[in-house]
Amino acid sequence: MVPLGLALAGWLRFDVAFMAIAAQSIAMVDVRGSYALRFGLLLTMSAILAGAAGLGTLAAGRLGTAVAAVGFVAACGGVFRHLSQDYGPSIAVSSILLTLLGISAVGNPVIAVHHVEAALLGGLWGVAIQVINWPFRPQHPLRRAVSDGWLAVADLFAAMSPDAAGDANEQAARVRAREAAVRTALDSTYATLAAAGSHSSRLRTRLEELNLAGARLVTRVVALHTALDALRQEPGFAGLQPTLQPMFTGLTNTARTVALAVVSRQPGHLATVDVRLRRLSNLIAVLQQRAPTMSRDPASGAQIHELLRQIAHLLPAVHDTLVVTIDRASERGAFSLELFDLETWTLRPLAASLNLSRRVDPALVRFTVRIVVLTMLGTAIYKLANLPHGYWLPFTMVVVLQPDYGSTRRRAGQRMLGTLLGSVAASALLWAPLPRFALMFATGATIFAFGYWLKRNYAVAVIFITLFVVLLTEGNGPASLTFTLERIGSTLGGGLLALLAALFFWPVWERDRLPPVLARALLANRDYLRVLAARLGDGRGYDTATIQAKRQAETANAAVFSSLERMMSDPRNQQEGLESAAALANGNQRMTRAFTLLALHLPPEPAPLAPGLERLLQGTVESLEALAQVAQSGGGDSLRLTASIETLAGLTHPSAETATRSQPEQWVFSLLTRTATELGAMRLALPGQTRFALGGTATAANPAARSVPV
Repeated sequence: MVPLGLALAGWLRFDVAFMAIAAQSIAMVDVRGSYALRFGLLLTMSAILAGAAGLGTLAAGRLGTAVAAVGFVAACGGVFRHLSQDYGPSIAVSSILLTLLGISAVGNPVIAVHHVEAALLGGLWGVAIQVINWPFRPQHPLRRAVSDGWLAVADLFAAMSPDAAGDANEQAARVRAREAAVRTALDSTYATLAAAGSHSSRLRTRLEELNLAGARLVTRVVALHTALDALRQEPGFAGLQPTLQPMFTGLTNTARTVALAVVSRQPGHLATVDVRLRRLSNLIAVLQQRAPTMSRDPASGAQIHELLRQIAHLLPAVHDTLVVTIDRASERGAFSLELFDLETWTLRPLAASLNLSRRVDPALVRFTVRIVVLTMLGTAIYKLANLPHGYWLPFTMVVVLQPDYGSTRRRAGQRMLGTLLGSVAASALLWAPLPRFALMFATGATIFAFGYWLKRNYAVAVIFITLFVVLLTEGNGPASLTFTLERIGSTLGGGLLALLAALFFWPVWERDRLPPVLARALLANRDYLRVLAARLGDGRGYDTATIQAKRQAETANAAVFSSLERMMSDPRNQQEGLESAAALANGNQRMTRAFTLLALHLPPEPAPLAPGLERLLQGTVESLEALAQVAQSGGGDSLRLTASIETLAGLTHPSAETATRSQPEQWVFSLLTRTATELGAMRLALPGQTRFALGGTATAANPAARSVPV
C-alpha cells in the first residue's frame, strides 16, 4: 500500500510494480530462527529480487539474451529450492516474475538501474515491515518453535475426538495426517533447540523440557486411542463416545492454551492453562473409574485404566515445565525483552539452516531442467509473437509446474481456474470508471486476501494474486478485450504446457520411488521391536533409545503416506499397486502404534520373559525383515516370508501356560498376537510378480478401494 500511495501522490519515480511485488514477496516470508538469521535471509532475498529485475531489463533488447536470462534465473530457482525447502520456492517464483516483467520493458541500462532500485527499495521496505513487527508480536525463535509443536499436538487431539456421526475411515485419515504433522513439528523443534547452542542455554533447557512433555503426552494419548480402537467392535462402544469426547476436547484446548502461553508469557494465559489442566484431571479421573466396564475383557479395561493413569500423571509436569519458561510473566509492556536476542549478530545460524549438502535430489534435478526448458520456450514464444502481456505464458508454467506430476496436475487446475476468474474480475475493475485511489485500495485488498487464503485454499488465493498482478501491471493503461483474451490465453497455454511437460518430459513417477520408502518403514518397525525386546528383558523401561526408535518409525511412516498421496495423483496407468502399497502402509502404521502401546508397559525392573514370548518377539522381527525385502525388490525370498509368518501364527495360538502369565506378559502376548495377524494380512496384500514390487493384481482384487489410504 505504501508504494502504491507514493505512486498515486506522484512522489515515486520508480516503476511501482517492481517495488510493490518485491515488498509483498519479502513481507510475506515467514522466516524462523534467530533475529540475525531472519535479517540476513531477508536482505539476501531482497538482493536476489533486485538482481533478477535488473537482469531481465538488461536482457530485454534481444531475443537470445532474454531467453538466456530467464533460463539462468530459472536454474537459480532450482538452486534456491535445494538450499532451502522453506524459503527457496517462494524466492524462485518471485525472482522469475520480476525477470519476466523486466523483459517486457524497454531494455537499456538506465531503465535497468531504475528497476533494480525499485525492487531493492521494495524489498527493504518489506524487511522494515517485518522488523517493525518484531517488538509487538513476540517471536522468540525458540518459543515460537515450541509453540508450533504444541499447536500440532492440539490438532492431533482434535482429530482423535470421537464423532458418532462421522465416517470412521475419514477420521482415521485425519488422525494419520495429524500424526505425521506432529512428528514433523516435534522433530523440527528438536533441531531448532539444538541449533541454539550455548546462547540462552537456561531458557533452551526449559523449552526442551516443555517440548518433551508434549511428546510424552502425545505418546500416551496415541496409545490410548489405539487401545480404544480395539473396543470399536464391542456393542457398547457407541455409548462410550459421549464419555470420551469431553476428555479429547479438554486435551485439545489445553494444548492450544499451552502454545499460546509459551509465546505470550502472559499470566492470564498461564491461569487459563491451570484451569484447563484441573478440569482435564477431573475428566480423566471419572474415566478411570469407568475403565473396568469399558470392555468385556478385564485385561483391556485394566490397560485403558493404566494409560489414563499415565496421562493424568503427566499433567502436573506439563504445568511445571510451562511455569519455568514464563519467568517474566509479570511483564505486561508491549515490548518483549526477548527481542534482545539481537545481541548475537552472527550469520552462523544461516549456514546451519541451509542445505549445503553436495548430494542433490535427482527429482529436483529433473524438475529444474524442465522448468528451465519450459520458461525459455515460453519466453521465446511470447517475444516472437510480440505479445505485450505474454509473460503470463512462462510465468504460469513456473507457478503450475511442480517436481512431481500429481502436484502439477492439482496445481494446474487450481491455477487455471483461479486465473480465469481473477482475469475476468480484474478486467471488470479496469473497465469500470473507478478513480485511481479506488484501484489502489482494491489492489491492497487483493494482496491481503491472497495472503489470507494462500494456506487455506490455493484456488481462491490464485484469484486474488491474479487480481493483484493485473491491477498492478495494467492499471496505468487502457483496459481492452484484447489484453484480457491475451492474458487468459497465455495462462491456459502455460498451464497446458506445464502439464504436458510433467507427463512426458523426463517424468518422475512415485511408483518407482515408493518401494524403498516402504521398506525403510518396515525395517524401522523391526528396529523398534528389537529395542523393545531388549528393554523387556533388561528392565530399562521407556528410555532414550526406545524414544529414538519410536521417532524413527513414525518418521518413516509419515514418509510412506506422503509418497502414497503423490502416487494417487499420478496417471492411472502409473498407479499399479496403489491398493497393495496402501494396505502395507496402514498395517505397518498400526504395528507402530501397537509397539508404542507395548513401550508404555515396559517393566521398570529386569523381568526375564517366558521362552514362548521370546520366540514370538524374534519371529515378529524376522517376519518384518522378510516382508521389507519382498516389498522393496519384488524378488525377495517369498518362501522365507511365508514360512516365517506361518511359524509366527503357530506361536500365537493360546496355550496352557496362558493362565500362568503375569498381566504384563498377557498384554505383550495380546499385542504381538495382533501384530502377527497384521503381518499375515500384509503378506496376503502382496500381489504376484510385476515390474513394481507392489503392483499387479491389487486393482483387480479390490477395484473399489481407490480412495485416500487411511
